[in-house]
Amino acid sequence: MPLYFFQIRNGRYSGCADQATEFTDRDAAWKQMTSVCADMAAGIARKLNENSEWHLELLDEAKEHVFRIRIVAETFE
Repeated sequence: MPLYFFQIRNGRYSGCADQATEFTDRDAAWKQMTSVCADMAAGIARKLNENSEWHLELLDEAKEHVFRIRIVAETFE
């Protein structure tokens, strides 16, 4: 089974999981990623600063990007 790594980026902070996660295929990886993001979304939104971004990314075994979910806070003035 393919191995994937979760990575979170928030402003200048970026952290990648040390342990890989196995998924049967890309569809299973996407479903798990959206589930993880949904579980985290409320806490992230409460702490998000104006004009900032939060990213949850899924990387393959070579640490290449496969998927990215972004939450963006923008101020229009």
